Amino acid sequence: MIASIAAEGQRTVAAPFGHALSKLAETKQNIVGMSADLAKYTDLHIFQQNHPDRFYQMGMAEQLLMMSGAGMAREGFQPWLTTYAVFAARRAYDFLCLAIAEEGLDVKVCCALPGLTTGYGPSHQATEDLAIFRGMPDLTIVDPCDAIDIEQAVPQISDHKGAVYMRLLRGKVPAVLDEYDYKFELGKAKMLRDGADVLFISSGLMTMRTLEAADRLRADKVEAAVLHCPTIKPLDEKTIIEAVAAKPGRLVVVAENHSVIGGLGEAVAACLLGSGTVPSGFRQIGLPDKFLDAGALPTLHDRYGISTDQVVARTLSWLG
Repeated sequence: MIASIAAEGQRTVAAPFGHALSKLAETKQNIVGMSADLAKYTDLHIFQQNHPDRFYQMGMAEQLLMMSGAGMAREGFQPWLTTYAVFAARRAYDFLCLAIAEEGLDVKVCCALPGLTTGYGPSHQATEDLAIFRGMPDLTIVDPCDAIDIEQAVPQISDHKGAVYMRLLRGKVPAVLDEYDYKFELGKAKMLRDGADVLFISSGLMTMRTLEAADRLRADKVEAAVLHCPTIKPLDEKTIIEAVAAKPGRLVVVAENHSVIGGLGEAVAACLLGSGTVPSGFRQIGLPDKFLDAGALPTLHDRYGISTDQVVARTLSWLG
């Protein structure tokens, strides 16, 4: 149930977040790491091992974690807080909102198990975290695709002054984006490949899935483009609008590892409608508006429509 999201034989990088933050802390002496008894399960244990004097274990108390992080930031430190996404979003929202975001404090909240990346059921599956956090003012939201995204995002998030929430892939994380000459830029979407028939707009692990789907769709003579949106807020509306307008006959499919309610899909839809940019078709691939089952990840991904097989099948059905 804690299986990696990596496919069999896929190239992976171990604990990219922990290693990237630990490396960055060698030159940025004000960085501190703090966790709610989950350092080992958010890869922050790498930072703990290399910088033990700058690591703080706050116990199973997410509200205390947020308030302590706020206090650290007020004293000139840059705290990086880790826990599970469900705990930050559901239990500690008010503390992150009022003690950190409203005060404009430089605190980075990095949370494991976003969306459907665990089989432990609704108590651990953060299927609505983006919907919850998108409504918070002055909070930057990042949903990286793979190890490359995470490694490159960490220093840019550090350079950005203010509160950041990053969805975190942990453990052995796939590495795919370096095959596409990709460079992470905070606040920017990137076109990874082009195609005339379908435009996938995706974030997080679903960018991996849409890239795989695009390769497989070619067998059906379907050419698919993939626009990766690692920053959910602020959304790169300019790039999205330009991509849709460039080939208005393409089917637009937004794919995300999140509920279809309140996430990237609805953000893109509002962006397009507000700009008067109308694609020939618009569809969403995301998790259903329901509490999900527990079980093995491959089974759950297929059941809830976010496996590569399901992305291909649903896209072909929409194309007719």
